[in-house]
Amino acid sequence: MEAKAIQTLSYLGYDEIQNHLKGVSHIIMAAPAPKHFQETPIHFTFFLNTQENLPLEIQEAVFGKFLEEHSITNPKEVMSQMMPVGFGKGTHETHMPLLIVKQEDMQNIPHTPMFVMDFLADSENFSEAKTNSLTGWSYVYES
Repeated sequence: MEAKAIQTLSYLGYDEIQNHLKGVSHIIMAAPAPKHFQETPIHFTFFLNTQENLPLEIQEAVFGKFLEEHSITNPKEVMSQMMPVGFGKGTHETHMPLLIVKQEDMQNIPHTPMFVMDFLADSENFSEAKTNSLTGWSYVYES
């Protein structure tokens, strides 16, 4: 079976985003890293459902917990900061989180600030991204 490109048909509006994120702790996204990053074959993005700019010691603790919980090794090129995040609607089951980086997109795609941790790494728990070059995301809800 051939993987199909992820299509975004529309975006959640501002109110829809707030309703969509109710009860969400964080979102984990894994995608294949560019081929020349052989030691870090997976591009991870953790979207924390907070609009607080976390102190460095909290960032480090949360990052360490994520790495341990998901058996993620060899993190490189780590970026963690508040970022605008939109949500794409498409044929997928759940709305796809999208980092908004272009000024044009910030003006045209509804978004909300979230604390984002973005990095390259490896993990045997994300073989779909590593071996099958698939992108996926999971929502984790507060218990």
